[in-house]
Amino acid sequence: MVAVAQHPNIKLYSYSEVVGITGYIGNFTVTIKEKAKYVDYDKCTGCGLCETKCPSRVKSEFDLGLGERHAIYKAFPQAVPNKPVIDAKNCRKLTTGKCGICEKLCPTQAINFDDEDRLVTEDVGAIVMATGYDLFEWEKAYGEYGYGKYPDVISGLHFERLVNASGPTGGKIKRPSDGKIPQAVAFIKCVGSRDDTKGKSYCSRACCMYTAKHAMQVVEKIPGGDAYVFYMDVRTAGKGYEEFYQRSVEQGAQYIRGRVSKIYPRGDRLVVVSEDTLLGKPLEVEVDMVVLATAMVPAVGSAEVAKLIGFSTDKDGFFQEAHPKLQPVETFTGGVYLAGACQGPKDIPDTVAQASAAAVKVAALFSKDQLATEPMIAYVDETKCTGCEFCVPICPYQAISMKPVKARVHGETVERQVATVNKGLCQGCGACVAACRPCALNLNGFTNDQIVSEVDALCL
Repeated sequence: MVAVAQHPNIKLYSYSEVVGITGYIGNFTVTIKEKAKYVDYDKCTGCGLCETKCPSRVKSEFDLGLGERHAIYKAFPQAVPNKPVIDAKNCRKLTTGKCGICEKLCPTQAINFDDEDRLVTEDVGAIVMATGYDLFEWEKAYGEYGYGKYPDVISGLHFERLVNASGPTGGKIKRPSDGKIPQAVAFIKCVGSRDDTKGKSYCSRACCMYTAKHAMQVVEKIPGGDAYVFYMDVRTAGKGYEEFYQRSVEQGAQYIRGRVSKIYPRGDRLVVVSEDTLLGKPLEVEVDMVVLATAMVPAVGSAEVAKLIGFSTDKDGFFQEAHPKLQPVETFTGGVYLAGACQGPKDIPDTVAQASAAAVKVAALFSKDQLATEPMIAYVDETKCTGCEFCVPICPYQAISMKPVKARVHGETVERQVATVNKGLCQGCGACVAACRPCALNLNGFTNDQIVSEVDALCL
């Protein structure tokens, strides 16, 4: 979903994606692809009648395949706007030309099967990146956990949908394989996190706390239920987090320090093979369901979005902030700010705090009539520039472009291309200066003559 704020109007683009961005701080031009929804949102009231009568049912992406949805559906409960879209791939009317029940029943005649994708261009002053995260694909890396072949080995996000009142089971904890209520559930932490060999080296931060919550829910919702938590370390850094963890232990969650080496089926149950490093002995636990606390990784396509706007990512693919302490919500590209797990693994309080900070940064930017820019930026000596364009792809901030200039050659006026630097985009990194073959590019304050003078002054 794309929200475009341009005082005094706020426009909301749902079921859309950004496909192009040009410009610089205060003067961005954003190209938005509005996907065909086949529903006229100006007419639709969100009554839900079309959803209840649709005969087509497919696996729900929001429920991670644990439940089903109709071909006309709302993306998730409490979606904004709370109105449906039609899945063109699974709609019988769009695929076979038959059905059309939703169109016949809609009281406001909001269904439009002739809808098409369209491109919209908006001028904005700032951009807030909030692309979120995806789960680590443990099914491809962790063969010892069954490579995803055991239906009762699920991720923490699957479990979250099971215990949610709006989920596929109405909030009841049931095994995906047969719908039975599990009496023993094993939770395995750090699946893909803190694992240099097969996963990610970083800690995903939120796993310890949501696993403690899930273990408490098993103990509370299932009479006589057992919750086993296998961990390396318990990290509870937030306010009240340590107390919450201790409460989960007091209520019956059994914490076992050790890494799980294997999971295999025995009858209709699962055997978890591990060790208890505190006791120094191997351990086998027979359970009905296993929940994996999988690592948080960058959202699919986030690297392409970063290239589209013109800022960098870190070694793990998360968006890179300008400074981890002094500029935690800003990027090296002016006017582009970060919010949430697109910068790195975060829990809800940290995400809310960063989103608030990004909003304040945007408000501060819009409150000024003039903008102070970095003075130490690149400039072009047009007399030396050959127009090779080698500097254009080198610039990580898309600050260099080509422009035509006229010159006198052998008494005749000719037109040629030379590089030009956008002062609003350039951050003074110097990459173009090092790459320029004819030495036509230089940095203010860092010319060869200035650096030599500094060296001479130091030697006096």
